[in-house]
Amino acid sequence: MKKWYAVIGDPIAHSLSPFMHETWFKENGIEASYIPVRVEPADLAKACESLLLMGASGFNVTLPHKQAIIPFLSGIDETAGSMNAVNTVIRKDRKFFGLNTDGDGFVQSLLTTEPERDAKILVIGAGGAARGICFALSRANFENVTIANRTYRRAEELAEETDASAMTIAEAEENLGNFDIVIQTTSVGLAEDEALPLSISNMKSDALAADIVYNPIETPFLKAAEAKGCRTLSGVGMFVYQGAIAFEQWTGKKPDTEKMIQLITETLGGNYVNR
Repeated sequence: MKKWYAVIGDPIAHSLSPFMHETWFKENGIEASYIPVRVEPADLAKACESLLLMGASGFNVTLPHKQAIIPFLSGIDETAGSMNAVNTVIRKDRKFFGLNTDGDGFVQSLLTTEPERDAKILVIGAGGAARGICFALSRANFENVTIANRTYRRAEELAEETDASAMTIAEAEENLGNFDIVIQTTSVGLAEDEALPLSISNMKSDALAADIVYNPIETPFLKAAEAKGCRTLSGVGMFVYQGAIAFEQWTGKKPDTEKMIQLITETLGGNYVNR
């Protein structure tokens, strides 16, 4: 029986996950398919039951379901538990189990820039994406991490969990020149006319500016940082690497991430990273 996989979310039509995974199935000679499924929040429990009943071999989870799906799974791994969020589901013995590959996907993308392990890193935001990234940075032995968030208490709580430091946004703006890597994890920047998550006037010109958003490929944050002469890292790498980790969990095969980064970049009409 041909295996099939899916991505669920609301909305979901914009997702490039079907393109990515279908391409990898073909490249690896795997008889499988991957489909997008729009699931409204009220229908999440029924959707999980239906995916299991209809024989889905696994699926990805995107907004707004990453936290809400947890009660409908038979278990989650340690990473998903620490993040309280799931983005990948695998099937074992007629049961679904949740993982989270977002943070490790980001770190794999970051490592392509060859950062120093003692680099001073600022993470802007303290939501689900920031949690995954902070935990993954800690596992990768990046020990000099500071978290800044508009609600300072949330930054403080995440910092306590990950052995990081916390700052207010105002403090981060004032001390921005001290950081080697600045990672933008908030939803600010999805629209071209949105304001930046913080003023970057004090960012040093040799810093690396990273954004987890992959569409648009050049966010207002990255454009502003590039104008200051900074290197930039778009969210394309994180998107591809987190997907590759899921693909390997499902199939046991490592896909060609370098080629996929190029394909996604071309699809989005942009230029990729590390410049």
